[in-house]
Amino acid sequence: QGQLVESGGGLVQAGGSLRLSCAASGRAFSTITRNWFRQAPGKEREFVASISWIGTTTRYADSVHGRFTISRDRATNTVYLQMNNLKPEDTAVYFCNANDFWGQGTQVTVSL
Repeated sequence: QGQLVESGGGLVQAGGSLRLSCAASGRAFSTITRNWFRQAPGKEREFVASISWIGTTTRYADSVHGRFTISRDRATNTVYLQMNNLKPEDTAVYFCNANDFWGQGTQVTVSL
């Protein structure tokens, strides 16, 4: 069985930055696409960003394009989400995903 564990969430003021991490263990997560999703209170879970297993192909939601950067360290099987110029509307629980596996989520709160 595999496991994904997120970390790095917290409270930040608008315009600030956070870096989320997603550590993978127990499966060959290094050879599959890894994704970040988020879910705000009362809203559906939505796609944020993805990165191919080689790390050369990335995709972003329009709402975060230019502010967020996804990257991966294949040696440690860890995926990162660097979030800059954060806005209050970025407030959500952020989840790491790979195929059918989900992490437990990490809370990001952006205040005015």
